[in-house]
Amino acid sequence: KERQSMLFADRTSCHDSRANKFRLPLSSFSYVLLETLRRTALKGTKREKAQCSTLRTKLLKVAAVVKESVRRILFELPTSFPYREVWELVTRRLGGVSSCSSD
Repeated sequence: KERQSMLFADRTSCHDSRANKFRLPLSSFSYVLLETLRRTALKGTKREKAQCSTLRTKLLKVAAVVKESVRRILFELPTSFPYREVWELVTRRLGGVSSCSSD
């Protein structure tokens, strides 16, 4: 139910049937990614049992500047981002950087 309603698995708005058939695996893949994020990176936090839509709006839909170099990718988060500590915890647990820059 969560995959269907919050990750738009039921949307078949394309005219091409191949595009509509491709949407279901994409939706399933995004659900697996968010479920893995909950189980691993958010374990022991208040967001551990959050719904997919909550994780999407509070952790993934972030206005950030992304800078790439040869060795790393740097995310510059806004200074007023309210979920900064959770975002940094997730990146550390997933093997990312220890802290993020601010603008």
